[in-house]
Amino acid sequence: MDAGLAALLGAAVGSLTTLGAAVVNGRTQARTQHVQWRRQHRRDAYTAYLSALHDRDIAMDAILNALQAEALDLPELDGTVRHFIARARDVHRAAEVVILEGPPSIVEATDRIAEESRGLSEVMQRMVKDAHAGDTSERAEHSATASARERRLYRAVSEFRVQARSILGNAD
Repeated sequence: MDAGLAALLGAAVGSLTTLGAAVVNGRTQARTQHVQWRRQHRRDAYTAYLSALHDRDIAMDAILNALQAEALDLPELDGTVRHFIARARDVHRAAEVVILEGPPSIVEATDRIAEESRGLSEVMQRMVKDAHAGDTSERAEHSATASARERRLYRAVSEFRVQARSILGNAD
């Protein structure tokens, strides 16, 4: 084989090797960018959900505090209930994004929060209904049940945080 042909073949093989490496490198970079993009979307969804939960919990605490007052101000109580309902809707909207963006484990954690939230909301509804009726006979029992439900809800939110950290790669 003459030197010119050998050089041409060498250049062709080198070019193909370089092209192959560039393709593999480009695919790896695209995959890495996609993983980073997905992680950021999940992080944003989880953060928005936790923020909505926080705001809803503050509204929930306002209702529970209003119900503990000696002299109930029913119009004020009704205003705190309306505020709570608006914050609960925000939680629902944020949860929908978490469900769309996240894997099954985070969906399960979100479902547990929804279940615990529903249980606490039912107790609070009974408390508000009793307050409107002027019935204080079950006030202590409802307060104890609400406290227990709040603790269960807090545990569910804590479990969500653990799942979110794991999914985002922050589990230490």
